[in-house]
Amino acid sequence: MYLIGIDSSTTATKSLIIDGDGEIVAVGAAEYPFETPHPLWSEQHPDLWWEGTVSSMRAALEQSGIDAAEVGAVGVSGQMHGLVLLDEDGVPLRPSILWNDQRTGKQCDDMRLWLGKENLVRITGNDALAGFTAPKILWVKENEPEIYSRVRQILLPKDYVRYKLTDDFATDKAGAGGTSLLELATRAWSPTVLAALEIAPDLLPPTHEGTQVTGVISAEAAEATGLRAGTPVVGGGGDQSAQAVGVGAIEEGIVALTLGTSGVVFATANEPFYEPEGRLHAFPHALPGKWHLMGVMLSAAGSLRWHRDTLAPGTEFDDLVAPAADVPIGSEGLLFLPYLTGERTPHPDPFARGAFVGLTVRHGLPHMTRAVLEGVAFGLRDSFTLMQGVGLGEIGQVRVSGGGARSALWRQVLADVLGSELVTVNTTEGAAYGAALLAGVGAGVWPDGESACAATIRVTGSTTPKADAVAAYQKQYELYQGLYPALRATFDGVRQGEA
Repeated sequence: MYLIGIDSSTTATKSLIIDGDGEIVAVGAAEYPFETPHPLWSEQHPDLWWEGTVSSMRAALEQSGIDAAEVGAVGVSGQMHGLVLLDEDGVPLRPSILWNDQRTGKQCDDMRLWLGKENLVRITGNDALAGFTAPKILWVKENEPEIYSRVRQILLPKDYVRYKLTDDFATDKAGAGGTSLLELATRAWSPTVLAALEIAPDLLPPTHEGTQVTGVISAEAAEATGLRAGTPVVGGGGDQSAQAVGVGAIEEGIVALTLGTSGVVFATANEPFYEPEGRLHAFPHALPGKWHLMGVMLSAAGSLRWHRDTLAPGTEFDDLVAPAADVPIGSEGLLFLPYLTGERTPHPDPFARGAFVGLTVRHGLPHMTRAVLEGVAFGLRDSFTLMQGVGLGEIGQVRVSGGGARSALWRQVLADVLGSELVTVNTTEGAAYGAALLAGVGAGVWPDGESACAATIRVTGSTTPKADAVAAYQKQYELYQGLYPALRATFDGVRQGEA
């Protein structure tokens, strides 16, 4: 039996095929653009995801050479929070408003006013954030009432792909947690929030656990994709939850750290946790009976890319980072604040800015490079600090992935700053791989997610913290924590100057 995972991201859709042992058989991908029609806006037409699914699926099936009848199930993952509005015929009424759209500041304020911030966080696990789905719904109600009057179904991006595959409306509980409309504890749509926002419950799809079958491939979808009609499609999960399954971060004490353009810290919990001020995201996990806390920094490996492109254009990353290994811990008094595109965790401030602090004539490019590596590590530690502050427990192991994790020096800096073992695993396809494992559970290949991960995911490398470095970085981290409070007024002033 073969299993398929689909991951529809902001820039591409990937279709991945694995066998019953978890070995990757084929991967197909199709890229597409997104639009920014106005400042702070980010939109994408849903048909791009379906076209990407058809193209990538056919490429993967052709590459694999397997018979579609051998596919036991399909799992779906993708970008979270985006708003898809369908009319009575299931046709999109407007382009999707994406996760990185920032137009809904007023609507977020309205949600806090109508529900109370403390109450909203208690119910949903999260503050009202511009990237989430609920304020986008309110924006369309207020600004495009003629469109909203024709809405008959509200979906998330990956669930539009699910609908095109199965003709059924459904969503997974992990993805639904990112709408600000789901009760964290009950894993069901919140009557309180829906009533306060005047959103009709029948506009939302049924919710399912990530391992449950939500429908089967329709005849029309089979003809388009090459899959067999009747093949089960399971709930899957939002990209970060599916990514955590894909690296085996499904138990308390094992944390997934993604060091990509942005940085994500993902911690599994066996009961619902939330940070009282909403500085962490709290969602159901893709696995039944589990939840997770998540911290997001916006410029992780993106900070190193900016540093390279600005100060050493054309330099290979390995050549840029290598001299930083000879710079002492703390970069000889140089600190870097990695808020180049604003920040989410622990400071939800889109107007925060990056900074080098402590520059002297003694500092050169290797010092600045190391300061960037350390500053990003400190920023990620902020999420760990918040998680431990809400009683999540000890962190025994950090499973690291993403482009930045290829650097041995950066992995050592992270291990020393976090004071935890960092490991790499054999799987590198992230959310698509996790979606395929969830599909396997739904198809009965494995009895549960724990068994699926145990059978397929192996630790391939380990970086352990050094006691003297851990102590040294504790002092540096305390200095780093003082930067944002000290510079916040300056950032506000800079913002006025930018305007």
